[in-house]
Amino acid sequence: MAVISPARRSTVISDWSTLSPYGIGGEAFTEGVRAGRTVVPRLNSEEWQAPSDQVCLVPGFDVVEALGSRGTRSMDRLTGITVATLGSLLEPFGSRKPLSAAPERVGLVLGTGSGSVQSTMDFTRDSLTGAKPFYVDPARFPNTVMNRAAGQSAIWYGFKGPNATLAGGPLTGLQALRYATRLRERGHCEAVLCGAVEEFSVQRAWLDWHTSEPADRGTTPLAEGCAMFLLEDADSAAQQGRRPRAEILSARFAAFHSPEDLRPTLVRCIRDALRNAGVSPTDVRLAAPSDAAGGPAGIEAEALTEAMDGTETALVRVRDLFGDASAASAALQLAAVLAVGPTGPGDGGVALVTSLDGDGLVACTVLRLL
Repeated sequence: MAVISPARRSTVISDWSTLSPYGIGGEAFTEGVRAGRTVVPRLNSEEWQAPSDQVCLVPGFDVVEALGSRGTRSMDRLTGITVATLGSLLEPFGSRKPLSAAPERVGLVLGTGSGSVQSTMDFTRDSLTGAKPFYVDPARFPNTVMNRAAGQSAIWYGFKGPNATLAGGPLTGLQALRYATRLRERGHCEAVLCGAVEEFSVQRAWLDWHTSEPADRGTTPLAEGCAMFLLEDADSAAQQGRRPRAEILSARFAAFHSPEDLRPTLVRCIRDALRNAGVSPTDVRLAAPSDAAGGPAGIEAEALTEAMDGTETALVRVRDLFGDASAASAALQLAAVLAVGPTGPGDGGVALVTSLDGDGLVACTVLRLL
């Protein structure tokens, strides 16, 4: 198990933004989540030869239209979504939001599934079907590397601090948040931009189809999106005129070794995260479960109820609203908690985000809404 030390709780989320099936920017996401608006999935079968006709895309997103023609000729969709999300956070309406830290002190941590599955498969196919294996477009090779989106984003906005890419399935967003928090609190940078991204592609759709249980295929539409968060010290945020949205209290990760272990492991994970944060279940006002496909969703709900000791907790269910965002799921859950905002008096209460995957891992992150 891994824990963020309770002695280090100075990191706050001072700003955030998303690209999601609701549209571009945090405002569209906030409106959709607060209204509980379910995205109607759609798929153009002539353009996308996918196994299912149900998909939730970022509406109208095009890399060149969103970012311009300069520097985007060979940019893939995954990278474009990431750069555009950061743009909606840092440069809303064309005016740059100031960061107090120098470029060398701004880090970037991005979570992803496997990078761009489409780019990797397309490049591999070209090397196999061309007249010679090396008859490929070298400009597109960077898209096949997992850290392409993070590296390109840092170049695009001039960040020169630590740059990292993580991959951890549905838990990826929470892993990126923990990594970014430690990176800042251990003095490696003053501010960190962190989040997770997932693109839709035919290749991803077929991989998901073949790796899913037959009973789960097509039950939840695939979704794409990205959520990015600005982490910094509360004083630094205030100096720049930003209002802290949430304080990161703790994070807990645990492994289970059989389906029977899932529920007790998740219960312990949640309780340990709350204990480490110095709060009780009665302080929790809002929770965002992952609602993983199949049986685990019911187990997660039962574990959450047990860990809360009967405390009434408002739930926000992202998966029910716009589908399975895979590696971006936990980050979008976190964004949904911030979008709903404080639900109680005073400091707004405590919120938690839970996630699990079929490979034997569970996670819980605890926040204080401000």
